[in-house]
Amino acid sequence: MSEVSSTRVLQELLRGRGAHVDPIACVEDVTAERAGQVIQGFPHSIWQLLSHLNFWMDYDLERIRGNSPHYPTHNDESFPPASAPRDEAEWIEQVARFRKLLGEYVSLAESGADVLGREVPPTHPSQAERASTVLAMIWQEAAHNSYHIGQIALLRRAMGIWPPPGGGNTW
Repeated sequence: MSEVSSTRVLQELLRGRGAHVDPIACVEDVTAERAGQVIQGFPHSIWQLLSHLNFWMDYDLERIRGNSPHYPTHNDESFPPASAPRDEAEWIEQVARFRKLLGEYVSLAESGADVLGREVPPTHPSQAERASTVLAMIWQEAAHNSYHIGQIALLRRAMGIWPPPGGGNTW
């Protein structure tokens, strides 16, 4: 696959094209009440999953910008302790943050080779084991988002609120 094709596929994955649901459409119509609902047997609510996605997208963008954000001691630190937002406004703010962060990744994916090929220094010993370029970090974020957006889609199905108005597979 050429670099141009690879970058186009990456942009499509981030935006939810092809086999992936649009990640924004998967959360934007959910109410705060539904976002905070905990389904028996599942460890996180939609609120917690979206907050977790925002945490890691922001963390990696900070690294890409040359900053050294605090790496959590435990993964639980990247999820809010409360299963639900305080109110509708907090939920709307989290969805808007997701939209903004995702847009930043899409913009980065549209960058030239000089940006995408830039090495990003590790900020934690676990990151020192492998080289990271901006492009590699964007691919990792796309995979991470895909995993958790799939969980959100599954939670929505369990709640009977699937598909979103923006569309999604129902088979």
